Amino acid sequence: MRRPVASVARAALVAGTVSGLPSTAHALVRGRSALAATRAAGELLGRPSVLRGGLAHVALTVWWTWVLQAILPRRHEVAWGAAAGAGIAALDLGPARRRWPAIAGLPTGPQVADHLAFGALVGAVLAHDRRAGASGGS
Repeated sequence: MRRPVASVARAALVAGTVSGLPSTAHALVRGRSALAATRAAGELLGRPSVLRGGLAHVALTVWWTWVLQAILPRRHEVAWGAAAGAGIAALDLGPARRRWPAIAGLPTGPQVADHLAFGALVGAVLAHDRRAGASGGS
């Protein structure tokens, strides 16, 4: 059973916006650019740039949110989402690090933390919306 489109869109918006905080905070603490990861993601679309990276990030966010809404169980969505985030990190970062030097140059730990946060946030929004729908609220 699919989830309501509005709920999936909210999950993508929240997770896509907030899940980069671990790597952003790490970059700032280390004196690196807060946009380094965004710029590196641009390499997926030709060459590193903030614009291309933003577009790549949006596409990946929409894709993985759609996948998660389809596979996450209707209970314990946050925990399952975080676990799925670990799987997404392995699927995204492993091949990307071998093929794209700008992505390989990013610190691994913060990138994995971003993926864990992404999955947990998608799960949290989906769980919230499911409970709100069951109770008749919003």
